[in-house]
Amino acid sequence: MYKKSVRGILIKGNKTYGEITEQVLASQEKKAPLWWYFAMFVFSVMFLAGIWAIAMTIKEGIGLWGNNNNVAWGWAIINFVWWIGIGHAGTAFSIFLLVLRQRWRTSINRAAEAMTVFAVLAAGLFPMIHMGRIWNAFFIFPYPNTRGPLWVNFNSPLFWDVVAISTYLFTSAAFWYLGMLPDLATVRDRSKSKIKRKIYDIASFGWVGSARSWLRYEVTAVIVGGVAAPLVIAVHSIVAMDFATSVFPGWHTTIFPPYFVVGAIFSGFAMVLTLMIVIKVAFKLDDFVTEGHLDAIGRILTFVSLIMGSSYATEIFIAWYSGVEGEMFTFFHNRITGEYAFQFWAMVTCNAIIPQLFWFKKVRRSLLMLFIISIIINIGMWFERFNIVVTSLSKDFLPATWVEYHATNIEILTYLGTIGLFGVGVLLFIRYIPMMAMNELKMVNKPTSTIDK
Repeated sequence: MYKKSVRGILIKGNKTYGEITEQVLASQEKKAPLWWYFAMFVFSVMFLAGIWAIAMTIKEGIGLWGNNNNVAWGWAIINFVWWIGIGHAGTAFSIFLLVLRQRWRTSINRAAEAMTVFAVLAAGLFPMIHMGRIWNAFFIFPYPNTRGPLWVNFNSPLFWDVVAISTYLFTSAAFWYLGMLPDLATVRDRSKSKIKRKIYDIASFGWVGSARSWLRYEVTAVIVGGVAAPLVIAVHSIVAMDFATSVFPGWHTTIFPPYFVVGAIFSGFAMVLTLMIVIKVAFKLDDFVTEGHLDAIGRILTFVSLIMGSSYATEIFIAWYSGVEGEMFTFFHNRITGEYAFQFWAMVTCNAIIPQLFWFKKVRRSLLMLFIISIIINIGMWFERFNIVVTSLSKDFLPATWVEYHATNIEILTYLGTIGLFGVGVLLFIRYIPMMAMNELKMVNKPTSTIDK
């Protein structure tokens, strides 16, 4: 039973079904606002700059990056793990909150799922570029070939990445697209242009909304959701194994898989919060994205932040308790007090300290504070990946090989290019696809707005 007196109203205004449709589709049926064109221009420029940087990398080689003999993994792997973490939000949001019967997810899940697809696309670029010879990328896929008994190394964590990420991308995209079918049909039925109506008719697979269609739709959604749920845990656990199966100090630890999964959910939910605040303000959807929705995300981030802080403390304690000189040096002399102390304390401050402001209700109910802290969290999560990748590699077991790592302009532009790709994808999504699941909003509308059960 959903008690609105306790949990709050999910959709304000006592709206009819027609009003929900009108307000959600207003961003598509009206002319795009000026800020949309400006944002599209900025993100497109960033995307083109990234394409140029990638083209230069392919032409000249990864010698254009700041990598060296020790730090063979730099910004490429840092950004790869960062984007994969953000990409966890959509599936985690939709599946886990669906299983837990959290009805407040209905206003947010569509945008979160879209964000997942674009983030995973951005992440998938980095391993291929990092190979150095991108035209040989097909060697990492297991398929029948004419080269004799030549197969991929099934024991390699890098191969596990390929399988996990490609599976996660296609499953997430399928789950996202499946949920859009009824709404795409609604756009089709409201379109006045014959061309637009035809496009949306094809996109919705000729959805007619019969009882049989709804039955198959709901069963399929449950099946795809059940398949996608384990992937949330598996994908980032496998990414963690890229590090944990090595012997480098700071990497060789069993805490990495759960630590990575929790960090992924943390950064992903923070990006969901950022995106929903922008949608709420830009499109004046205050009745659908209420203070209660954002308050719920803030509470989740508070809890996960405590787990992140505990993970940092656990890593440091185990390094000290183990008595292993290499581990102690990495944590106490290369992170906490060494040349990468700024990155370490930025990580701790952004991820474990500042989010504790969400304990205060006034902070959780302030759009500005929510927006700022959500940005700070993702900055902190980027520093976390930097700490993991660079600090363990820059100073290994042989002091004669110790070296500093600094990213080059090509690496920076490549990263900005993926942000541009993500931004362009999100802008196209909110312009041409219903940004909220109208069919799900209508299912939770009356029971939570007019009836207190």
